Amino acid sequence: MAFLEARGLQRTFVLRPRRRGVLGAVRDLFGGERTVVRALDGVDLEVEPGQTVGLLGPNGAGKSTTVKCLAGILEPTGGTVRVAGRDPFRERQAHVREIGVLFGQRTQLWWDLAVQEAFDLLLAVYGVPEAAGRERLARLDALLGIGAFMRVPVRELSLGQRVRCDLAAALLHGPRLLLLDEPTIGLDVTTRLRVRAFLRDLAAREGVAVLLTSHDLADVEQVCERVVVIDHGKVAFDGDLSAMRARVGLGRVVLVEAGRPVADADLAVVGAAVPGRVVRRSETAFAVHLGAGEGAGAAVAAVVSRGPVADLHVQEPSTEEVVAALWERGR
Repeated sequence: MAFLEARGLQRTFVLRPRRRGVLGAVRDLFGGERTVVRALDGVDLEVEPGQTVGLLGPNGAGKSTTVKCLAGILEPTGGTVRVAGRDPFRERQAHVREIGVLFGQRTQLWWDLAVQEAFDLLLAVYGVPEAAGRERLARLDALLGIGAFMRVPVRELSLGQRVRCDLAAALLHGPRLLLLDEPTIGLDVTTRLRVRAFLRDLAAREGVAVLLTSHDLADVEQVCERVVVIDHGKVAFDGDLSAMRARVGLGRVVLVEAGRPVADADLAVVGAAVPGRVVRRSETAFAVHLGAGEGAGAAVAAVVSRGPVADLHVQEPSTEEVVAALWERGR
């Protein structure tokens, strides 16, 4: 059995639309319409120790609901979830000792306490021995750089400082699974790079399993070795990024900087030699769009045959383009 295993995971919600006015409120109190929404519809998911997995999907796809079911916050309405052999919802007290959770738009630190005091309180809640807590906090400080604001009240932290402190708080008790929902939202570039490097190091050095949801696909590219795409409550893809690119089948682009004026006749010759689409980008530059699975060799040969080339680059489709294409096909 995997460290984290979900089988046929389902979660439904009942929505009650509200009518306007006092009379409408009275009618809703004693009845009214009910709509059943299936947020998760048979999700299968496995994560091993030390794996870094990105959970992707459009808004409303079921990403946050999945994370909440794995964290024990929500009880599934169908299927099974096991983390370290435990049911997250029914064995919550033992389960929370195995996991760390970070929701990027919410903090688990006490607003009026200094950061150090908030950490001390969390260490006491989890029953971490004082010596072990100091050692763990020193390691987190070395990786995240939080020592400079340990005496600052949480309410006075910047967003980047607060997220780094929340990440440290999620790891104080030494969890084996880290659940992250939009952990870099609103962060500056420097802090994002620092957090991404920290997560990679955490998985590699300590064997912590990381499950990350983010709309910033650079987080997934730089942190995650595997991607799970959820759409309409179902798993649409599970594999690495290269396999996802191959499945979607978007073609590559050969970008050419000729270093000299390019005539229309040159573009016509290249277009005839390559069954791709040639697009002029400037007086001296053009691009050859290749078909899915088509090699770049013929395009490069055709380009070079027309004369000297200042620069040439074969561009893979971006992760954003690949994910968008996958979602569109799902619809």
